[in-house]
Parts: sequence; structure tokens; C-alpha cells
Amino acid sequence: MIDRTYIDGITREQDGTERTIAGHVHDLRDLGGIVFVVVRDRTGTMQAVAKEGEDVFEQVGTLDREDVVQLRGTVSATDQAPGGVELDATTCTVISEAQDSPPLEIAKDVDADLSTRLDTEFEEVDTPTLSAAGAEGGADLFPVVYYDREAFLSQSPQLYKQMLVAAGFDRLFEVGDAFRAERFATSRHVSEISMFDVELGYIEDHRDVMDVQEESLRHTLERLDATASRELDLLDASLSVPEEPFPRIAFDEALSILDEEFDHVPDDPEDIDSTGERLLGEHFAERGHPAVFVVGYPDEKFYYRQGVPGDDVASRKFDLLYRGLELSSGGQREHDVDRLTATMREQGVDPDDFAFYLDAFRYGVPPHGGYGLGIDRLVKQVAGLDNVKEAILFPRTPDRLTP
Repeated sequence: MIDRTYIDGITREQDGTERTIAGHVHDLRDLGGIVFVVVRDRTGTMQAVAKEGEDVFEQVGTLDREDVVQLRGTVSATDQAPGGVELDATTCTVISEAQDSPPLEIAKDVDADLSTRLDTEFEEVDTPTLSAAGAEGGADLFPVVYYDREAFLSQSPQLYKQMLVAAGFDRLFEVGDAFRAERFATSRHVSEISMFDVELGYIEDHRDVMDVQEESLRHTLERLDATASRELDLLDASLSVPEEPFPRIAFDEALSILDEEFDHVPDDPEDIDSTGERLLGEHFAERGHPAVFVVGYPDEKFYYRQGVPGDDVASRKFDLLYRGLELSSGGQREHDVDRLTATMREQGVDPDDFAFYLDAFRYGVPPHGGYGLGIDRLVKQVAGLDNVKEAILFPRTPDRLTP
């Protein structure tokens, strides 16, 4: 993750110590030989000071409101500063430039008391189930009558998660439902899916997202092992908590393992099929790893960061396989609105259909990423069930709408 201290964690008692903050430029005041930069993160605002004659003075002179920045300096306790503390800046790094200012003034205080939080300071959010467009720009959507026009059941909260990161919710999660109108007949798919979605701002790259997901899944398995032994015994299910780091392999390496060890080549050269996932699960289970990340899928959806010069993978998108089944997809998102729009057009997606989404990126958005994990699939794999429908009280499939 990008080095930073949340603003509400900087106090007068830290006077004279070095700290780094990151957030949106909330306000700028140029008094000639001194510039005050007010930075906003999701916990509040803080004033940083840059003085003429210092390198940082020239750096802050190019800033605009809503640019996403990282400022490092010395904490200074002073009664003249808002909140009684400010940062004497020594360096300023622009993480993401804003193309425009929001149409409404941003509130100066962030009320953190109304949010449901996890121990690691994640905020729970609820995004709409009804939407005007699918998160993936495809045709596998359930249309519904929405007054005098057509709407769709949500495929994913993906776009809304990204918009919330742009708005300052840089660590968020949601537990909700997603809907896929695909005509399937498999043991791994249903039409209505229970999802656990996470999004993170101020990341270095996709590896930060994998770190968080690995920690989350390991914690979940540890809690199950500690509290659900009776239920696991009833299901005759064995559960072991991975102690070693989850292996992380490139997409091309995954294909090589399948070809060389199992003589299996997926029909789609840009994806790994269910047989491939199962075989990779066997390969890594023999080596003591029930979970493995596959990184760098080619030609990914427009919101994934891909084709980055210097990267050794085609994209910064990953899948997490657990016991031979894809549990989640995630990665680093594209935060540059120009590249995002260009990729949309290349993929035949009309940017006008996603204007509500793209507008959020014009006001400065930090590097971010996240993942969506299928809760039903996790239950299936932990419980050792044959079909994901067995993990759902009232499953919905192309042939099942009741009870």
C-alpha cells in the first residue's frame, strides 16, 4: 500500500516527528512566500505548509483542487492551525491529477461515526441492486421495468465501488447479491449470487489487493476452524488453514502447468476452464497449497489496469482458486479516465452509457483495486459439496424460480 498515516491519527503529541499523509487537495491558499495545502482523506482534513526557498514550494505550486497527493513532512503542534496541528511539508508527490472540480463543494468534515467498520477500518456500504447498465458491459443481464424505461438487476457493485473510492471511501466492503442471466447447466453457477466485495484506494498495485484477500480468507478459515467444528463434523468436511503464503503464478505459467503435467489445453486461450481450475487445484494441493492466485489474464474488461509498460503480465487482474475452484476475481483498476475511455472504445463499449461512472474519475481518483468473492462457492468448497446449489437455501437457476 502507498505509505500514509490517516489524518485523524496525527496528533499534537507527535510534534517533531515525520509523517506522510495522502488524499485529495481540499483547498489551496497562496500567501506569496508560503502556501497552505489542505488535504482531505476519509477521516478528515489537515493543513500542510510549504515555504518559499524549499523544493516542496515549487512542487505544491502546480497543484489544483481535488488532485490526489502524497505529502511528507514534520508534524508541528500550533494553535494557529486547524485542529492544533499541521504538517511542515518536505516532499509532495502527485498521485493522480484531477481533470475538473466537483460540481458541489466538498464538505469539510468527514463523519466517521455513522459507518459500520471492521477492525481494520473498512467501511460497509450498500450499492444499488437496480442499475442503468451492467458493470461488465455485456448482454447477460436481467432486464426489469423501471417506471417508463428499462433497467437491469446488478451484475456486480464494481462501478459503484470505484466511484466510492473516488469519493474518499478508500477501504470499503459490501455483502450483497448479484445476478447473471447466463444459460448455464453446471455445478458451479447460479443466477443469483451472494457476494463479498472489497475495494481499496491508495494501492501500489494488484499485489496489495492480493495481500488483503489472502489475509481475509485465512482469517475466515481460522474462525471456521475455531467455531464450526460441530457443523464441519456433521458434513464430514475436513478443513485445514493454510499457514504458508498462497502461491502466485502468472497466467502463462498456469497454462504451462496444465499442458506439461496434464496434457490439458483450455479451449479459450485467454481463460482457464473449469477442468483447468480443478487440475491446478490438484497440482498445488499435492504441494500443500489449497489456495493459489493466477495473475495476468489477457484482454480483460475495461476497468482492469492492463498493458502497463514494464509489467511482465498482460493485466493486473487475478483469480483466486481454492480447492480447484475460482472463488474470486480482482485486481488493480484503471484510474486514468483517458485510458479507461480508450479501452472502452476498443472493446466496443459506448462511454456514453457509462457517463455516470466516468464522471467520478474526472475529479481525481487514487490508484485502487479490489475483488469480489462468491460466498456460495466458498461454502461449497469448505463443506465439500458437489454442487453450489446445495450451499443456498433457495437457489435460482435458469430452470428454477420457486420456491
